[in-house]
Amino acid sequence: MPQLIEKPTRIQAAGNKPKLIDEYIGRANSQTEAVSIAHMRSPSGWIEPGQRPEFDEFTVVLTGMLRVEYEGGQVDVRAGQAVIVRKGEWVRYSTPTAEGAEYIAICLPAFSPDTVHRESV
Repeated sequence: MPQLIEKPTRIQAAGNKPKLIDEYIGRANSQTEAVSIAHMRSPSGWIEPGQRPEFDEFTVVLTGMLRVEYEGGQVDVRAGQAVIVRKGEWVRYSTPTAEGAEYIAICLPAFSPDTVHRESV
C-alpha cells in the first residue's frame, strides 16, 4: 500500500544563519533509511561548516544559487541546475548571493547527523 507523507518534519539546520529544512522522506519524517528527500530554503549569506559525509547527495536548485566548495575549488549551482557530491568528498555549502537559494536535496543513504561528519565551528 502506498504511504502518504502528509507533511514534512522541520529539521534543525547547521550554519551561521537560520535555514529551513523540511524533510519529506528520511530518517526523521518517514523512518526511511535508504534515502532522504528534503526541501531547503537558505537565506542570503548562509554558510555551513565543511563536511565529509558517508552518503551521496544530489541537489536540484529551484531558485537562487547554491555555492558548493570542494577540495580544490568551488562550483556555483544556479536555478535549473543540479550537482552531485559523492560520499567521502569534503564539501561546504553556502548561499552568498542576495536572493539565497531554494533547493531539493536527496541523500543516499538517508541523511544522518552521525554520518555527515561536519567540522566543528
